[in-house]
Amino acid sequence: MVLHELLDYQTLRVIWWLLLGVLLIGFAVMDGFDLGTGMLLPFVGRNDVERRVVINTVGPVWEGNQVWLILGGGAIFAAWPPLYAVSFSGFYLAMFAILFALILRPVGFKYRSKRESAAWRNGWDWALFVGGLVPALVMGVAVGNVLQGVPFRFGTDLRIFYDGTTLFELLNPFGLLCGLLSVAMLVMHGASWLVLKTEGAVAERARRYGAAAAIATIVLFALGGIWLWLGIDGYRITSAVVTDGPSNPLAKTVERASGVWFENYGNHPWMMIAPVLAFAGALANLALQKAGREIVPVLASGLSILGIISTVGLSMFPMILPSSLDPKSSLTVWDASSSHLTLFIMLVVTAIFIPLIVAYTSWVYHVLWGKVDEKAIRDGSGHAY
Repeated sequence: MVLHELLDYQTLRVIWWLLLGVLLIGFAVMDGFDLGTGMLLPFVGRNDVERRVVINTVGPVWEGNQVWLILGGGAIFAAWPPLYAVSFSGFYLAMFAILFALILRPVGFKYRSKRESAAWRNGWDWALFVGGLVPALVMGVAVGNVLQGVPFRFGTDLRIFYDGTTLFELLNPFGLLCGLLSVAMLVMHGASWLVLKTEGAVAERARRYGAAAAIATIVLFALGGIWLWLGIDGYRITSAVVTDGPSNPLAKTVERASGVWFENYGNHPWMMIAPVLAFAGALANLALQKAGREIVPVLASGLSILGIISTVGLSMFPMILPSSLDPKSSLTVWDASSSHLTLFIMLVVTAIFIPLIVAYTSWVYHVLWGKVDEKAIRDGSGHAY
């Protein structure tokens, strides 16, 4: 037996679908509080010292947290090439906006305190705010558009044609709702991180903003679900499903119909745990913030993020990227992956390196455990920003 045949093609495809979800959730949880902290920076910090406290809660860890974004992009490129080709070309301007905003973060961190000028520092504070807001908003908008279907198609030779025209097409009402949900979710997570890592006035302001964000997360997630049920068509495969065949998106037929995105929950009731976690995590975060707890709210907001992203993935399975222009061109788990051998080799590499990443990340957080206080900022004892 050839080694890669230890796992059949269908199983490898499902494993890589799960791993893609794990990497995206890992990015949202680990880098999400960095983005949320950036969005809160101008509001929870009322003076220069307080804002430096906020920045130094994420300053030592934000670069390591972005590893999850790189891993997610790499996984899409290597495991799901058609998905990479369609999304990175069709969402080109959106991706550019995200990258521009992410570039503002390291520049803001490095240059903010280079000058004593209040105007200089305030300008970089708002740049860090943009660096948190834009990725959170645009990524949520992208998910909203994926749920509605993306205007692409394949030619008979499997060349990709994207028929969208402008970035503003993505900013449709449902897409914006999903974008606002993403922003609220990450503000909730960032506020929970600040409550854990700061004290005094900064922590109290973060607690208030976090409670408001938790309420917004609950309301927006519920509204999104109702809208998806009543007003957004889903996509289902209507032909015979070949789970271990070659990746050819045109070898199937697909139909659009209302309520399809909820069919998996009827067929597999255990999947209901995802939306339950989304609501329960946000509710628990709200209650724990009100109760004055510090560590547990971060875990609760992380569970809510896990539930929200998992809800999208489980609702769509086996769809990955539906086509609103030509439904049969939609990409699914069964027809958008790399080869059997490629998926197996990547799985072996992932099994080696993911534990290493988790280990060194855990060690970093252990070493950097503790609160950032104003005294340490004023006397410059070991803080970089």
